[in-house]
Amino acid sequence: MYVVGEAILSRRRGASPRVREKGEKKVRMAFFEMEIYEVSMSFVESVYKLTRSFPEEERYCLVSQMRRAAVSIPSNIAEGNGRGHSKEYLHFLYNARGSLMELRTQFDISKRLGYLNEADYSSLTESYERLRRMLMNLISSIRRKSVSKSGLKEK
Repeated sequence: MYVVGEAILSRRRGASPRVREKGEKKVRMAFFEMEIYEVSMSFVESVYKLTRSFPEEERYCLVSQMRRAAVSIPSNIAEGNGRGHSKEYLHFLYNARGSLMELRTQFDISKRLGYLNEADYSSLTESYERLRRMLMNLISSIRRKSVSKSGLKEK
């Protein structure tokens, strides 16, 4: 966001700057325009592709659990973004973070059971780490904005 004279320019990824007049209410970026949403959707695709090679006996156990946890991440980002208050948004982002942590544990289990080779495991954990950093940055940003609006000091 940039201030130019009396107008404020807001730039979304891949889009031209939009001019927002001074005093115009700031609108939260739509979830499907956020980079974290795109990264989390790609992460879901990776999990689905890699779990296709898991043994048939894991179809309704580990595979199902991993896929649900992966789908939960972008779903919670989207649902939280649609909520009216920062506190609710944070709640859903914390849920997304929990699902991400759950999935990391399942990667470790899959590797120990021999379902993931070293290359696939490394790829997944790198993607996990990128998404974890993005999620923590988004959470921190919303917490800072929420605290600054309330006039309270952050703990």
